[in-house]
Amino acid sequence: MKKRLGILGGMGPMATADLYRKIVELTDADNDNGHIRTIIDSNTAIPDRTGAILSGGADPLPEMLSAAKNLISCGAECIIMPCNTAHFFLPELQRQISVPVLDMTKIAAQTCAELYPGKTAAILATRGTLATGVYARALDECGVSYIVPDDEEQGILMHLIYDVVKASKPLTPEKELWKSLLDGLREKGADYFLLACTELPILSGYLAVPGPFVDCTEELAKAAIKYCGYKLKEGCW
Repeated sequence: MKKRLGILGGMGPMATADLYRKIVELTDADNDNGHIRTIIDSNTAIPDRTGAILSGGADPLPEMLSAAKNLISCGAECIIMPCNTAHFFLPELQRQISVPVLDMTKIAAQTCAELYPGKTAAILATRGTLATGVYARALDECGVSYIVPDDEEQGILMHLIYDVVKASKPLTPEKELWKSLLDGLREKGADYFLLACTELPILSGYLAVPGPFVDCTEELAKAAIKYCGYKLKEGCW
């Protein structure tokens, strides 16, 4: 039986649009009626997740919960969130709502284990996501080796995520900085890169610097399609 999908978005708006675009592109559908009925709440009032985790900023959970309940009231039978840092709050969010929320961190970790057995991932994420250890735990559970960017590298990631993508600034000037970051992590032992912030696939896709990459947004899109009872396009898995 087909399920209705809810997207708890706004964290940020571009990442929300990127997730929905990927869902549409990856669904095996011949016409409009072949796609998932999707309800999107792009709740831009949700406070910054990294700020809440690292510096005592406003708690994002109340607004996340408001959006989730709105999605459910509109008919959503499962929910996905295009924000990796927000998954720190997932256990409490899930406890307070009646429909399942698919866990992007676990989905992406399983993909790493299947695609790159015995290889080492570099976790590219916000300081908040890295501080919570949500990806470290998910990768550990799947037996995946990984490295974490150092403080300087985390600063570069925060610049690219917050000062560039979230700020809707031009991406092209950042190409050499992005390439240098990836090259440095390769020298430290990274075999591939886990795009564990939903702004990073936008940056990576535009700048076209070689990876390889595991796009957590894309893996969440695939999981949502299958969970809702639809098929992936041929060649996807």
